[in-house]
Amino acid sequence: MRNKPKWLRAKLPAGPVYHAVNELVETNKLHTVCKSAQCPNMGECWTRGTATLMILGNVCTRSCGFCAIQTGRPPELDLGEPARVADAVAKMGLKHAVITSVARDDLKDGGASVWAATIRAIRHRNPNTAVEVLIPDFQGSYDHLDIVLEAKPDILNHNVETVERLQRPVRKTANYQQSLNVLRHGKKQGFTTKSGIMLGLGETQEEIETCLRDMREASIDIITIGQYLQPTQKHLPLDRWVTPEEFNYWKSFGLEIGFGVIESAPLVRSYYHAEEQSDRYAPKDQSAISA
Repeated sequence: MRNKPKWLRAKLPAGPVYHAVNELVETNKLHTVCKSAQCPNMGECWTRGTATLMILGNVCTRSCGFCAIQTGRPPELDLGEPARVADAVAKMGLKHAVITSVARDDLKDGGASVWAATIRAIRHRNPNTAVEVLIPDFQGSYDHLDIVLEAKPDILNHNVETVERLQRPVRKTANYQQSLNVLRHGKKQGFTTKSGIMLGLGETQEEIETCLRDMREASIDIITIGQYLQPTQKHLPLDRWVTPEEFNYWKSFGLEIGFGVIESAPLVRSYYHAEEQSDRYAPKDQSAISA
């Protein structure tokens, strides 16, 4: 694939705030999706004094075709991690904390208990901070999902990642309908829900439209759409660079079919400017939110 187009130029990491965030992450012995997933926005976000913290270690039990995170056999659980995450959120002064994790299919509850402990630790240390959780699918287990939901995150985020036809090569062990059902389950319990997809993996325009309609049917509130970037030659190849004009089209389309907020641009990621997305979200149907 040819060189990146000009609209994919990301801000380079620099400045005292960036270095302070880096030192905080290292001192607290934490992981971030920013580094582990090679996020193109790390320079911008860390310069703004924010980072997306990743719990349950740095080794994922799944091997998705798009993801740069290390896969293999994870180490033992770090039970001190929730407190250190809460400490880092406090020191960064975050009003809106986004927490994600690797998949831990090796654990009986998929890591749900650690998720809950982390949410509660953040709440205890930072009572005025909104908590957004970008969770795995817990292999479709509502019992495990409910452990997380009982800790009352402010936003339940789980990515569908791509259109239905491409699920197997992109996600391998995940499932399109299962992911939608995870989000439906959260919505039925009154949570604000969020999901995202990548473009540039070989999907068609018709498939993108169908995927967005499926997510709307699942009553998802906030949607993010961004450009797939191939992490290494071993990962899925890039099919095309999607233009800003096309991203704008999908944003307009998403708003027309009823999403509360849709963020669509080449460098958009699930956690990118998450606080601003949350601030802009206004439920269109209050009865559905409280049901």
